[in-house]
Amino acid sequence: MITDTEIKSKGVEVLAKYLGDVEAERFISLIQREPFDYTKWRKKIAVGMSIEEVSKSAMEYRKNS
Repeated sequence: MITDTEIKSKGVEVLAKYLGDVEAERFISLIQREPFDYTKWRKKIAVGMSIEEVSKSAMEYRKNS
């Protein structure tokens, strides 16, 4: 089992790899800024979606919640 710090670090690395540094920061900011139920949102994500599709889905969910 890895530590919380390692999970955060790896998560930021993945976001930056697929979204770029600026968009990864925006994603994190959006998650922190508004109420967000990751579990409900995650259940709606289709398997095999690209990171761009996941990001768009998250933004739509946030807008509609």
